[in-house]
Amino acid sequence: MSEVYGYVRVSSRDQNEDRQMIAMEEMHVPRDHIFLDKQSGKNFDRPQYLKLFRKLKKGDLLYIKSIDRLGRDYEEIQNQWRILTREKEIDIVVLDMPMLDTRRGKDLVGTFLADIVLQVLSFVAENERNNIRQRQAEGIRAAKKRGVQFGRPACPVPENFAEIVKQWEEGNLSLEEALQQSGLSRGTYYRRYREMNLTKRAQEETAKKLRPDTLAEETVEYETGQKYQVRSKGVLIQKSGNLKTPRRSLLR
Repeated sequence: MSEVYGYVRVSSRDQNEDRQMIAMEEMHVPRDHIFLDKQSGKNFDRPQYLKLFRKLKKGDLLYIKSIDRLGRDYEEIQNQWRILTREKEIDIVVLDMPMLDTRRGKDLVGTFLADIVLQVLSFVAENERNNIRQRQAEGIRAAKKRGVQFGRPACPVPENFAEIVKQWEEGNLSLEEALQQSGLSRGTYYRRYREMNLTKRAQEETAKKLRPDTLAEETVEYETGQKYQVRSKGVLIQKSGNLKTPRRSLLR
């Protein structure tokens, strides 16, 4: 016996599916035959769609509100439509586009026209998805320029965090005591600890690079009476004769 199903999709959990659900009820689709996904339409790896797909059998009827509710990828929509109509041998009705009703026009001309409409609407659906992504990216960039912060705000550390860490490293505080004094969770404590060490090492490296390299020279007189000019770091500049044990060293 043929069954009637409905598929409803919204892109995120905060979007409302009421409009699609009302359309399914108007088509007298049983409530337990309506499958709802709150997920992007970029592909068909969606739990409720896959569950629906397993249930569909030859002769069943599937309602969707619009083609972009089925998906937003041009090739994926084409492939799924072919699988559903030709391999599963079910009928599909797109409520917002009466020409996409596989119960009608099963002759060559009807199929040809339906294929053209499907291709056009699939292209529009994917193009709209790309436009949405572009608008989102542009909006995020503009917001960041205005100083808007995204994501969960960073958990502040106490002013004496460095001292707490020092006491912990020296064994004067247990980890639990350090967590209690800092008011941080274990994961946040270790993350801030690593960040503090990275910052400290970066500051040390910067200071080291900015420290002027002294070019003061030392004159070393050896037993042979010959003199050698060397940099204070021990890099040889000039020499003559054989190196012997120095008798005295005069540093400038």
